[in-house]
Amino acid sequence: MNFRQTFLECRPMKSGKTQVFAGLVKCGNCGWLLSYAERAYKTCTTGFFNCSQFRRLGKVGGRCSAHYIRYDTLYAYVLARLQDWIYQAHTDEKQLLSKLLKSNDKESAKAYKKQSAELAKAEKRKIEVDWLFVKLYEDWSSGRITEYNFKMLSQKHQAEQQDLVEKINRLKTELATEKQTTADAEKWIALIKQYANPTELTVEMLNTLIEKIVVHEAVKDFDGTRTQEIEIFYRFVGKID
Repeated sequence: MNFRQTFLECRPMKSGKTQVFAGLVKCGNCGWLLSYAERAYKTCTTGFFNCSQFRRLGKVGGRCSAHYIRYDTLYAYVLARLQDWIYQAHTDEKQLLSKLLKSNDKESAKAYKKQSAELAKAEKRKIEVDWLFVKLYEDWSSGRITEYNFKMLSQKHQAEQQDLVEKINRLKTELATEKQTTADAEKWIALIKQYANPTELTVEMLNTLIEKIVVHEAVKDFDGTRTQEIEIFYRFVGKID
């Protein structure tokens, strides 16, 4: 979601708040963590994040840009989003569950269809390879092929069998995971309902509810206002808005 930064005045920092986002905020370009720093002014100190790769390697040596975002901007946005979800969880849990499932329906259905097709193809091929192995043994035992060819072809079929077994198991696991969508959404709602009317962020709250926060490079609008995309990926349910 794009967040228009409208409050740019210098705001004093409260001691202890600077570390609530530790390990959660990542660069939308290179994926590195955004590192925290402070800039001192005459009347206050302002905290901000920027890309740790950019900070370490610079514009020339690195492959990224600053991805600068003020601490108070990020703090206000994340708090507002969590307040909204918490309010929805307490006022209409069924509607929130429906919203969570709907947001994942399109991508989940697409992935499920693709994985199901791959599984069917792999299982069909596994049956074919098993039959080829039986036929190969019959040809060898009846003397229609040499032992050398039998061993060579056996190794080839066995290798394909093993690959297919691993692929089938992986696809079954992935398909089972797709079916956990509802359970995961219910689990996240249960977690978020533990909180009511939060007025500030805590390390415990953020790490319980959020997997990562991805910050993209800001763009300047025609009127000079910076607009920046911030993506919040929640635990169990991923990106919602």
